[in-house]
Amino acid sequence: MRTRGKQPDVPAPGSPWSEIVPGLWMGGHEFKGSSGQLEFAVVRDEFDLVLTLLRLPGHGPDADVEHHVWPIPDGPLDGTQLAGVIRLARAANDALDAGRRVLVRCYHGYNRSGLVVAHTLVARGRSADDAIRLIRTRRSPWALHNDLFVDYLRAGLSTARLLEELAE
Repeated sequence: MRTRGKQPDVPAPGSPWSEIVPGLWMGGHEFKGSSGQLEFAVVRDEFDLVLTLLRLPGHGPDADVEHHVWPIPDGPLDGTQLAGVIRLARAANDALDAGRRVLVRCYHGYNRSGLVVAHTLVARGRSADDAIRLIRTRRSPWALHNDLFVDYLRAGLSTARLLEELAE
């Protein structure tokens, strides 16, 4: 399995966030700015809903922005963590249906946010592989480089959750 912690050569993204489909954005807390230096991605009020999978102090959003935090590792997830990912994707879908702008973010905006965004897209009718391809095209070829998360998506998060709970 490839994860951020085991792949120090994974490059920072070139933007704080990327629009995957209209209204649904994926991003992180750090990106490579136009100067080539790492910069912090701080959310203010650009989005109506922010879903955070790794919370770092000082990265926003503003107090009047709806914000859901569900910290998960960039590695194996238990049934409770997978249930939280499913809930976040449901919140993203509800917000998109209401015409709201949604940001899903983690550290670089590659794996954890990719899992939620891909599950959101699957719930909206795309296949897992199509969702993964779209995310890699719109965000970065490094998006969803965590093979386990790709396996979760291909199996279906509800199925992966049941299997994880049986193994506990």
